[in-house]
Amino acid sequence: MIRAIVGANWGDEGKGKLTDSLAENADIVIRFQGGSNAGHTILNKYGKFAMHQLPSGVFTEHITNVIGNGVALSVENFKAELDMLIERGVPAPKIMVSDRVQIVMPYHKLLDTYEEERLAGKSFGSTRSGIAPFYSDKYSKIGFQVNELYEDDEYLREKVERVCEIKNTLIVNLYHKPALVPDEIYAKLMEYREILRPYVADTFRFLYDANKAGKSILLEGQLGALKDIDFGIYPMVTSSNTIAAYGAVGAGLPSGDITDVIAVVKAYSSAVGAGEFVSEIFGEEAQELRERGGDGGEYGATTGRPRRMGWLDLVASRYGVRVQSATQVAFTVLDALSYLDEIPVCVGYEIDGEVTKHFPTTAKLKRAKAVLKVLPGWKTDIRGIRKFEDLPKACQDYVLFAEEFIGVPFKIISNGPRREDIIYR
Repeated sequence: MIRAIVGANWGDEGKGKLTDSLAENADIVIRFQGGSNAGHTILNKYGKFAMHQLPSGVFTEHITNVIGNGVALSVENFKAELDMLIERGVPAPKIMVSDRVQIVMPYHKLLDTYEEERLAGKSFGSTRSGIAPFYSDKYSKIGFQVNELYEDDEYLREKVERVCEIKNTLIVNLYHKPALVPDEIYAKLMEYREILRPYVADTFRFLYDANKAGKSILLEGQLGALKDIDFGIYPMVTSSNTIAAYGAVGAGLPSGDITDVIAVVKAYSSAVGAGEFVSEIFGEEAQELRERGGDGGEYGATTGRPRRMGWLDLVASRYGVRVQSATQVAFTVLDALSYLDEIPVCVGYEIDGEVTKHFPTTAKLKRAKAVLKVLPGWKTDIRGIRKFEDLPKACQDYVLFAEEFIGVPFKIISNGPRREDIIYR
């Protein structure tokens, strides 16, 4: 069975915890897209971790963790995370890196930083991890695939020279920064070659055989549907496809074999970075929810930036669930709302005097105002509860209201930060 765990919103929905928990029943966990520009916060018996590059299955010893060819691979972050796990007592995980995955180069991060500086007040709020320049190079066909590191030196040196010539035209003339030195880029690739050597494999063949043998495979997505390059709030999106269907491409698996798609929806809204956010709240109201939310507060796992906060946006969430072609929803961080007497929920958008329940394009979204419905709170701690029927009635009603609006079964309810804080319906 192949199942996918993906985000329905702006990211930060709690996918890492779900992957860490559900990995116990999987044989293989795959990161299939995205890079180190977003993180998954995981709390388990080894401690609290913010994972950016490695799949979240690395904490389960029997799992084979695969970095698929759709990922933006930062070799530095890959090594740093792996070393950190070992230092903190996590058994050495089984890891395979696709020989077709492409590498985030040092100049990708430089270009990301230079462009954000140039745009100044009109910047995209990038994490400056080099993701947009990386994917630009990938589709311009001047990126470096891992397998190229093990080709002859003459081939690699010629390509480095050619790429530096292209990049230096931009770096010197537009950004007025020092030119790249081809020998330094080549030396860095040689470092990457040795770091990755123990892990590089033909993951396409491995996954084909594993799927045919009936192995349980878990696809782990990064960010959420509203940050998808095609279906998200363009242009304030990431530079890859965040949807479950891309898992087949990014991992090299038959699309028809993905039988279960778990779309993760947070019980309120949060987002890092710029972009339209209709249900956003501000001031003390936002700060209190921020401090109570997430796992020790709503702050970016990658940047540490305070996340923007808002009420549950059912219009956006339903759209995200549909984009993901979800078979079920995991509803997360429900416990964070337990302090509220009343809980507003966004059930529509008012645009140019008309109310819609359908998620529009970004141009229209800029003019949207939230239409809110207020639901009663439950004012009691719900952590530790393991059965849905044991939740307070108002809490059950909140979940059922969201489920009915979205139209997909809410089969997983997360009511705490720990791996075991999950209710299965």
